[in-house]
Amino acid sequence: MTPKAFHAAAMALPGATFDIKWGADRVYSVGGKMFAAAGAEGDANARYSFKTSDMGFEMLTEQGIARPAPYLARAKWVQLLKKDSLPDADLVAYLKEAHSIVADRLTKTVKAEVGVLRPSF
Repeated sequence: MTPKAFHAAAMALPGATFDIKWGADRVYSVGGKMFAAAGAEGDANARYSFKTSDMGFEMLTEQGIARPAPYLARAKWVQLLKKDSLPDADLVAYLKEAHSIVADRLTKTVKAEVGVLRPSF
């Protein structure tokens, strides 16, 4: 996936925001909480990182597709070994999952503010 496509996929998620952190890293958040990151724009070696489920973390790292993300591994973040480690559709699905995991942990007030509050039945 190209950096432009990664950005578009992350920003298409409800309430997603984008900013630059740590000097050059592109960070995607929902409700002020990070769900994905990409290296500096224009960096040929930049990799994609994202929050994942326990099962996704184990599967991606055991299969050699990703490694535990530096500084965030304890929170079940992975870093893809290469930009093309996953087909684009799979990476989009992981981004949606990352967004959902993080959004689900937001308070009701913040969920409502960012537009991710699901109706309760």
